[in-house]
Amino acid sequence: MAMARKRRSSSRALFAMAALAGSCLPVQAAIIGTCTIMVGASGTMKANPAISILGSKQAGGSSASATVVASSLLCSILNLLDCYSVSAPAPAAFSSAPSGGGTNVTFASVFRLDGSGADVNGSVPQRVSNGTHTMQVDLTATRSSGIFPAGNYQGTVTVRCE
Repeated sequence: MAMARKRRSSSRALFAMAALAGSCLPVQAAIIGTCTIMVGASGTMKANPAISILGSKQAGGSSASATVVASSLLCSILNLLDCYSVSAPAPAAFSSAPSGGGTNVTFASVFRLDGSGADVNGSVPQRVSNGTHTMQVDLTATRSSGIFPAGNYQGTVTVRCE
């Protein structure tokens, strides 16, 4: 008998949960802003004559590019120009490098917005208004002692929009 009662109470609990689940109302939500990053061309890092620096700003190097599209309803309604910020912090290490290539290396990144010639430290967020913005990103890897070993190197900078 005790077992039958437990089963009935369990059945009642399941029925009550099912009834509550069926009576839940949908919740409305609104997206008040989006920020889209479209990666463009990859950059190219070249060595300096002493082979102690690899960077996209070295002779023969090229910047990576991205396009950021910021759109925020609150920015439009309240006429705020600074709802989103973009940044491009340097990586902690190469994504790939030959043996010993990542030893005693520090990384720095900079970026430019909308064709500006002014470099912004990659770790410092830069505020952007609603609309489309072009970004050029440069990465520099500096070896504190010795030269970079021969081989292929790859560094990845993550562009952020927050």
